[in-house]
Parts: sequence; structure tokens; C-alpha cells
Amino acid sequence: MAYFVYIVTTVSNTVLYTGVTSDLPRRAHEHKNSLVEGFSKDKQTTKMIYAERFDDVSEAIHREKCIKRWKRAWKVELIEKANPAWDEISPY
Repeated sequence: MAYFVYIVTTVSNTVLYTGVTSDLPRRAHEHKNSLVEGFSKDKQTTKMIYAERFDDVSEAIHREKCIKRWKRAWKVELIEKANPAWDEISPY
């Protein structure tokens, strides 16, 4: 089974939210339609801009926790290496 660490942002790219899922298309749909309760819905993080694939759930969760502790500048660098224009990468 595959697991994904992903980052979503707002339309204006001002807020970053990092999460983990085993179903990236479903999770992208949930964010896009503001179906995720809590921080993500409150801040309107609807644009998926980054994702990493893992085969081990423990590795994915560890990576998510690491990224969540990072400074914004480090997250921006990670995103821009893979997606310089911050284009939406939603897989649905």
C-alpha cells in the first residue's frame, strides 16, 4: 500500500498545511471542497502543491511530523524544488 505526505495551501499561497494519507485523490478532493474539518477548513487550504510517496506508513508519519516542525522557509524550499510555480497537483 502507498502512503503520501502532502502539502496544501490557500489560493494566495499564504498558509501551508501538511498531512498524510493513503488515498491522495480522495484527500485532494476533500481539501478542494473544504470537507476537512479544523485548521484546513478554517484556513481554506484547498490547493495541493506537493506530495511524497512512501511504502511504509511509519516512514510517512515520521516525515509528516518532521515537515510540520520545519520553518516556513524550509517548506517553501521543499515545495519549490518539486513545483517552482506552486501549481496545483491534485491527482483527481
